[in-house]
Amino acid sequence: MRRIAGSARYFRSALRHRKFDYWSSFTTRPKDLIENYHNCAYGVANNAEIGSFLRSKFMVSRALSTDAAASASIGEVHRAAAGPLVEYERRIIAGELLDGDVCQLGTLGELQRLYDELVESADACKLDRYSSSEKSGRSRWLWSRLLPQSSYSPVKGLYLYGGVGTGKTMLMDLFFYQLPCNWRRKRIHFHDFMLNVHSRLQKHKGVSDPLEVVAGEISDEAILLCLDEFMVTDVADALILNRLFRHLFSNGVILVSTSNRAPDNLYERGLQRDLFLPFISTLKERCVVHEIGSSVDYRKMTSAQQGFYFVGKDSSEVMKRKFRDLIGEHEAGPQEVEVVMGRKLQVPLGANGCAYFEFEELCDKPLGAADYFGLFKIFHTLALEGIPIFGLHNRTAAYRFVTLVDVMYENRARLLCTAEGSPFQLFNKIVTISDAQQMAPRTSSRSMRNDEADLCVDNELGFAKDRTISRLTEMNSKEYLEQHAAMLAAKQLS
Repeated sequence: MRRIAGSARYFRSALRHRKFDYWSSFTTRPKDLIENYHNCAYGVANNAEIGSFLRSKFMVSRALSTDAAASASIGEVHRAAAGPLVEYERRIIAGELLDGDVCQLGTLGELQRLYDELVESADACKLDRYSSSEKSGRSRWLWSRLLPQSSYSPVKGLYLYGGVGTGKTMLMDLFFYQLPCNWRRKRIHFHDFMLNVHSRLQKHKGVSDPLEVVAGEISDEAILLCLDEFMVTDVADALILNRLFRHLFSNGVILVSTSNRAPDNLYERGLQRDLFLPFISTLKERCVVHEIGSSVDYRKMTSAQQGFYFVGKDSSEVMKRKFRDLIGEHEAGPQEVEVVMGRKLQVPLGANGCAYFEFEELCDKPLGAADYFGLFKIFHTLALEGIPIFGLHNRTAAYRFVTLVDVMYENRARLLCTAEGSPFQLFNKIVTISDAQQMAPRTSSRSMRNDEADLCVDNELGFAKDRTISRLTEMNSKEYLEQHAAMLAAKQLS
């Protein structure tokens, strides 16, 4: 533990002299379940492995000068005790974070660099909400017609991408919750953000450029915008992103985002992607792009536990009994949930914060993120019966299920379900183009036809499935369920 904390101090000290060429990063497991319920459950095998990894893999660039290292005293570190790196060190010492992994120190260093630049340029970036302009988005738009001007931030944002379960959301949250409360800042899931954008566009119909008005409203509320799980699958989103973010960046907005995809791979093979490509250039121009190079999925390192995930057609009654246990003395009945723009979602059975659906009712109907967000604003637990094996025949349902799991995970909801297979088996027939090209040929044409009859080759879904498998695994772990229970307890006390 002292070795890890010492490494973090050393890294922070060297970073202050801007002569540290860092490599790799960290991932941790939070102990405080109520205060930091956005964080995931992470861990590594043991401290001996960490020590071995530190000795063999932690590399300091030759560019690090001896003089700079010597001049960075521990006193300097403590005088500058602010930001995500210092908070990480504090949590390790306090025992709030159990383990450390230097595989993500590089990412933490990028976040600390951004934090330092923001603090230094807070006035220039107009981050203080109490000293900023109070013009509304529409007023801003009217003034921009008379006096055209742009005000790009002097600080570039940060786009973090990497494999599933590598700690992207936890790292961004660690950064976000260290920012001063008086700053114009916002942390939101990308699905929720785009729903909010479309809702605002409806409100400003008739304006010559409603996207500019919406961008004005958003930038009035938040100059620092943290978007989790940046993923573009909807053509309607793809076609407006470039113009929207051009206006946002012109208004001084700084973007911090996490994603499973590199910028160049966003909306890959999507409809009318040529109209989306300018957004990628805009994104790379206004953000530092950083890959989290860890190949470890820490969600799968939670305690192995079946939880409420039941496999097999005979498990329906078992899940129904669990559902009845959770609602207690309450009587389940049909309910109605309001979603965005006047839409309503019918809940077949609901009681005591628990909702019961057949899979077809949530994923075979034309529903989307807006409906799911509306559902989990009211319900904290979903009982879902009959999740099928996904393939070419039900690809659309697979997309909806991926979105459903994303929204559940963002809301830290609890899942009870029956399924035809394990999380991995559900998506076994969903592959990327690269996976399909590397599949070994069968010796028999008949066996090849049988294997590939329902094979779904879809790049976007092929990448998204790894995230869904990872999240389903964690959502049924002991740690996640304890975290859910702590969150419910905190809500009851408030």
